[in-house]
Amino acid sequence: MIRSLTRILLVILAASLLSAPGPVDAAPRIGHPSPNFKVISTSGQMISQENYRDHVLILDFFATWCQPCRLSIPHLVEMNRKYGKQGLQVLGLSVDEDGERVVKAFTDEFRVNYPLALVGDSTTVDFGVRSVPIMYVIDKKGKIAEVYRGYSHEMARSLELTIKRLLAEK
Repeated sequence: MIRSLTRILLVILAASLLSAPGPVDAAPRIGHPSPNFKVISTSGQMISQENYRDHVLILDFFATWCQPCRLSIPHLVEMNRKYGKQGLQVLGLSVDEDGERVVKAFTDEFRVNYPLALVGDSTTVDFGVRSVPIMYVIDKKGKIAEVYRGYSHEMARSLELTIKRLLAEK
């Protein structure tokens, strides 16, 4: 009887460990520091979190084939144009597997006015990216201020209000 009970408890323990959230679920939380990242832009520039110290940063994880991403890009281009001189920075992080050529063509097609880079698994795991688009808004102190998943006009309005609020902070 005790042996059967022990086996049942071990099976339950093993099942709970196997179903526990893994590193992909360990997305950074609002109010916590942003994970550090280092990427190389499509123009060959090394970019890291340090480049954005004292700026408000939108990290946009996207893919060129993603329809909601394609809808969000013009809004991000406009936000960068409108608030860039006030301290907003945008960095597009492509999860495309087809390489830099596809991302560069996308840049031209959408007239992207901010840096884009291809990202690997380590960055997507650090940020808990499971689907795109996902945007992390990072404040001037390097903390996650907001996370937006997907894209809609309501989300775009909320993003702009968040950016205005963060740019006004000292």
